[in-house]
Amino acid sequence: MESRKIDLNADLGEGFGRWHLTEDEALLSVVTSANVACGFHAGDAVTMRAVCAWAAERGVRIGAQVSYRDLAGFGRRSMDVPADELAAEVAYQIGALRVFAEAAGSRVAYVKPHGALYNRAVHDDEQAGAVVSGVLLAGGGLPVLGLPGSRLHARAAEAGLPVVAEAFADRAYTARGTLVPRTEEGAVVSDGAAVVERAVTMATSGVVTAVSGEQVDVRARSLCLHGDTAGAVELARTVREALESAGVRVEPFA
Repeated sequence: MESRKIDLNADLGEGFGRWHLTEDEALLSVVTSANVACGFHAGDAVTMRAVCAWAAERGVRIGAQVSYRDLAGFGRRSMDVPADELAAEVAYQIGALRVFAEAAGSRVAYVKPHGALYNRAVHDDEQAGAVVSGVLLAGGGLPVLGLPGSRLHARAAEAGLPVVAEAFADRAYTARGTLVPRTEEGAVVSDGAAVVERAVTMATSGVVTAVSGEQVDVRARSLCLHGDTAGAVELARTVREALESAGVRVEPFA
């Protein structure tokens, strides 16, 4: 029987100028895929270059984390961006990161929307289609990392792009398998032990307990660990150790 496998991804490069939110170097020693901010919700040229270099040194896959143009709101405010404009901005972000990934001897291996764009593309067909159009415009047929059953995955599959299902150990789920909005109490699971337990259950059984108490199917190939929370590095190490102890192979999907 084939052993279970899971990718660990984290949002990295989330800062600009003198402001740094994520412990990039430390997290890159734990995760297998790095969702690198491309300048629209966070990140700048110097940060992108450094994170790509560190990721390449460690064999960590580099992903473009594309967002609405929303530095002030950290990309967590939903915006009504025309489809053609959003497609161009997605391609722009991928292209910017590709320069630094290739300069480091690596490549952009996948695309993942961030924040409000990620959540909007779960149900909004037009915005999901615009993200896919942006990926196609950037070229390369990149895999799209996202929530299972989302409109984003449906549109990506229709366009012939590979889709990769993702789960979140530190986010609360609704009974429909979507993430509880961050505006609601309990949306983020802050108890470290609970996060570790959920991660192992997701990787080994493919389920999570929703806020309603129901068991929800979350079979995923990649597990997201948020890098902008307190104690993120130590929690990520603990999650990885627990997964490996449970017989799960931690390796990149891309």
